[in-house]
Amino acid sequence: MHRIKLLSLLESYRRRFPEESATVGRFVEFVGNHRRCFERDCWAGHVTGSAWLVNRASSHVLLTHHKKLNKWLQLGGHNDGNSDPSAVALREAREESGLTVAALQDQVFDIDIHEIPARKGDPAHFHFDLRFVLQTLTSDVFRVSDESEALAWVPVAELSRYTREPSMLRMAEKWSKLPRFRTNL
Repeated sequence: MHRIKLLSLLESYRRRFPEESATVGRFVEFVGNHRRCFERDCWAGHVTGSAWLVNRASSHVLLTHHKKLNKWLQLGGHNDGNSDPSAVALREAREESGLTVAALQDQVFDIDIHEIPARKGDPAHFHFDLRFVLQTLTSDVFRVSDESEALAWVPVAELSRYTREPSMLRMAEKWSKLPRFRTNL
């Protein structure tokens, strides 16, 4: 029962982005085969929630220079048992930036499956990541958490100056092509 909402979100995403059907299929198969998919210690992989967090003008996205991965990425993190990935994205964005944020919509904006290298006592594993569009509600002045080396508001049009990560560039392309996401709260 705890996976039904996730599977529904994935099927809705598949209908909106049929070109990503193979990735959705892999995601659905993983969720169907792993009852503990929301737990951090499910070493086949686990579901994570991330935020494409835009400023009030919807022109900039907030990136974190991730300490462990040494890359500029979107904010996000582990579900730790929470079966609601949108709630995880909201929690992580707030914790990692100190900003007051809200979701622009309930639909998944992007999905990605990526390998996390072995580190300390953790074996290599996969993150099955769902990304949601969030926007700041008040100030754009952030604070850097312990998880980040730095945070930066990056103009979406200049994202490739910070990262060549394919999933990040895909989100920037989606953002530029889907004006319905550009609604201020």
